[in-house]
Amino acid sequence: GFAVVADEVQRLAERTSGATRRIEGLRNGSEELGITAVRNPNAQVALEQSTTQWTKMKKDADAILASSRNLFAAQSSAAALASGSDRMLDNSRKLFDAFSAFGSTRDTRIFPNFWWSVVFGALSVLSIIGFVWSTVRSRSREQELRYQTQVEFNSRNQQAIMRLLDEISSLGEGDLTVKASVTEDMTGAIADAINYAVDELRHLVTTINDISSKVAVSAQETQATAMQLAEAAGHQADEITSASDRIGEIATSIEQVSRNSSESAEVAQRSVVIATEGAGVVRQTIQGMDQIRDQIQETSKRIKRLGESSQEIGSIVELINDISEQTNILALNAAVQAASAGEAGRGFAVVADEVQRLAERTSGATRRIEGLVQAIQADTNEAVTSMEQTTAEVVSGARLAEDAGTALTEIERVSNALNTLIK
Repeated sequence: GFAVVADEVQRLAERTSGATRRIEGLRNGSEELGITAVRNPNAQVALEQSTTQWTKMKKDADAILASSRNLFAAQSSAAALASGSDRMLDNSRKLFDAFSAFGSTRDTRIFPNFWWSVVFGALSVLSIIGFVWSTVRSRSREQELRYQTQVEFNSRNQQAIMRLLDEISSLGEGDLTVKASVTEDMTGAIADAINYAVDELRHLVTTINDISSKVAVSAQETQATAMQLAEAAGHQADEITSASDRIGEIATSIEQVSRNSSESAEVAQRSVVIATEGAGVVRQTIQGMDQIRDQIQETSKRIKRLGESSQEIGSIVELINDISEQTNILALNAAVQAASAGEAGRGFAVVADEVQRLAERTSGATRRIEGLVQAIQADTNEAVTSMEQTTAEVVSGARLAEDAGTALTEIERVSNALNTLIK
C-alpha cells in the first residue's frame, strides 16, 4: 500500500512543480516552455488573482508532501523497531537460557532479584515498541485517509469539468441557447460567467437584428421618397418651362401690339388671358415647390433618424467589443485553472479554447458590423448634405417663381389697363 502512495506523492510533487513553472512563465515568459508573458492589464489582474489562489493550494500540497515524507520515515523506523525488538527478544531469551544454565550449576541466591529485573526490562522495551508501532499505524491511516479524500476531490473536479464541457460543446458552433449548470464545485463560477456572457451575446444579437431590420425599412422608405421627389421635381420643371414659354408668348404679343395698333384690342385681351393663365401656373409652381420643400425636409429628418440608429448600432458594437475582451480574460482564467488542476484540468482546457474561439468570432463579426455601420453613416451624411442642397435649390426656385408671379401680375395689370384704354 505504501509503494502506491509513494508513487502518487511523487506524481503530485511533479504536477505541483509543473504548474508553478507554467504560472511563472505566464508572468515573466519562458523560452523553455514556449510561453509569452502576459501584457494585457486586465489579464495581468486575473493572473495575479490566480497566482494568489495557486499559492494557497501549493501550501496545502507542500504540507501533504512533507507529511508524506515524515510518514515514510516513521514507517521505516517502525519497521526497524519491529525488527530490532524481535532481535532483542531473541537475545533476551538466549540470556535467560544462559542464566538458567548458570543457575543450575551455581547457587541462584547470589542474584535473588536479577530475573525479575530482566523480565521487567524486557516488558518495558516491548511496551515502548508497541506504543511506537500503534502511533505510526495511526498516522499512516490518517495519511491514507487524506490521500483518499484528495483523490475523491480530484475525481469530483474531473467530473465537473467533463459535465461543463458536454453542456457547452455546441457553443463553439454559434449555438447561443446553451446554458451551463451552476454548481458548488470549482466550475460553478466559470459556468455562471459563461451563462452571463452567452445571455448578453444573445440579447445583443437580437437587438442588432431588430435595428438592422429598421434600418432596411427606413432605407426603402427613403428610396421611395427620393423617387417621388425626383418625379415631382421633373413635373415642376415642366411646369416652369411651360410658364416660361407663356411668358415668351406674352412678350411677343406685347411687341405685336406695339407694331400693329389695329389689332391692339384683341392682342390686349389675349395678353390679359395669357397673363392670368401664367400667373395661375406660377402660383401652382410655387405651391409645388413648397410641397417639395416639405417632403425634402421630412426625408432629411428620416435620414437623420437613420444616422442616429446607426450610432446606436455603433454603441452596441463597442459593448460587444467589451464583452469579447471579458470573454478573452475568462478564457485566460480558465486556462490558468486548467493548468493548476494538472491532469484533472486537461479536459477543461478544451472549454477555454472553445470560449476563446467564440470571442475571436465575436470580434470578427463586430469588425464587419462596424464597417457596415460606418458605410451607413457615410451614406447618411451624404444623403443629408444632398437633401440640404436640394432644399436650398428648391427655395431658390420658389423665389424665382415668386418673382415670375410678381412680373406676371404686373403684366396682367398693365394689360388690363391697356385693354381699357384701347376700348
